[in-house]
Amino acid sequence: MHTQQATAQNEAAQTRKAVSNILKGSSGNLVEWYDLYVYTVFAAYFQSHFFNSKDELQAGLEAMAVFSTSFLMRPIGAWFFGRYADRNGRKAALTLSVTMMSAGSFAIAILPTTAQIGVWALILLVLVRLVQGFSVGGEYGTSATYMSEAATSKRRGFFSSFQYVTLIGGQMVALLVLVILQNTMGNAALTEWGWRIPFAIGGVAALVVLWLRRSMEETVSADQIRAAHVHVAGEAQPGTMKLLFTRHLKPLLICIGVTLGGTVAFYTYTNFILKFMNDTSGIAKTDTSLINFWALFIFMLLQPVYGLISDKVGRKPLLLWFGITGVLFTWPLLSTLSNTKDPFTAFLLMMGGLLVVGGYTSINALVKAELFPASIRALGVGLGYAIANSLFGGTVPLIGSALQKAGQVDLFFTYVTVAIGVSLLVYIFALKNKKATHLDREQGDAWKRPSTDGDKDEALLKV
Repeated sequence: MHTQQATAQNEAAQTRKAVSNILKGSSGNLVEWYDLYVYTVFAAYFQSHFFNSKDELQAGLEAMAVFSTSFLMRPIGAWFFGRYADRNGRKAALTLSVTMMSAGSFAIAILPTTAQIGVWALILLVLVRLVQGFSVGGEYGTSATYMSEAATSKRRGFFSSFQYVTLIGGQMVALLVLVILQNTMGNAALTEWGWRIPFAIGGVAALVVLWLRRSMEETVSADQIRAAHVHVAGEAQPGTMKLLFTRHLKPLLICIGVTLGGTVAFYTYTNFILKFMNDTSGIAKTDTSLINFWALFIFMLLQPVYGLISDKVGRKPLLLWFGITGVLFTWPLLSTLSNTKDPFTAFLLMMGGLLVVGGYTSINALVKAELFPASIRALGVGLGYAIANSLFGGTVPLIGSALQKAGQVDLFFTYVTVAIGVSLLVYIFALKNKKATHLDREQGDAWKRPSTDGDKDEALLKV
């Protein structure tokens, strides 16, 4: 009885510790993604200050092109911060990334316009977005790693789902700021100078998170940090590309495949869909803001639910849910949405898409973290995600806008469906359910299995 009580007290203490660290880690994730998304949310109001204002569709296309350029820095940021996190600790990397994002937001808030300094305004905007892309490229892999490592073994799906709770929350807060400003400022004032306010808010919020992250607990062992700075002939050091490509190339490729369809679907239903409703469906901007806000709010609340389900049934069933329903319903959902002008119908269609995507978003960070050992986890997760995100997710607004302008929006539906189909093949053939992972061996088993399980190294590549 005494032993059971001590065990219960120990588990409660571990849970409290996990909750504290997850909150500190995820708060920065929220601010980083708010700062990234606020650009697209307010693009319709500031695009005339930096792009071709004579043609609204052309200006929107150019604005989305600049948004996509930030994704070019994702792999570089993932490499830099992943290496930094594996060699110096997760806390140090997360603190540095949020500092850079804060600086970028303040820069956009005070950026001169084309009318003031000509083409230099656009050049400076692109440079700032590149810095922010570099920062968020490091944030994803490091925060995914940290939250997976900080979670309790039996609730990894639940705790790690908060990465996307805060990621979605960042966009939701950006939409909330948009709704508030739309209802408190005139359209002229919002277009003239009000669009700067959300960027200033992001900069201040990032400074608050910087203070909070100072008290985070480190999840990297002192031995790993020492090993990263001691060169041994013939051995690859932790957090290096040599270690990643010589010993962990297969999980890196799986990581890219897991991400490809999910990132395309995610950016379609949470990012590009705002412009899609405005330009293709013809729904008023004020209505699309509310539709997006409430749909994302529900979507955000569902992430821990999906995470808890994965703690019961495993990770693979949720990925299969996303892949199969995504292939079957992407075309009908988007095609119907393109022809509706009713806000409530549009909300239901968007919500349908998000229910599909939730099978991916809630657990994808954990699935990737489970593919790699601690010595290369931040670099492997971050780089794998960033490569797929840069090539496919980040280009969704640009591809969608270009096909909208060309009157070929049906091709966009096909693109999204094919991308999901590619990842579905990875889920089916590269992953297995409830198998021992690197995190199980380092942090404790997530599943009850017989002692004669006999999982070999190849099982480390399976979920």
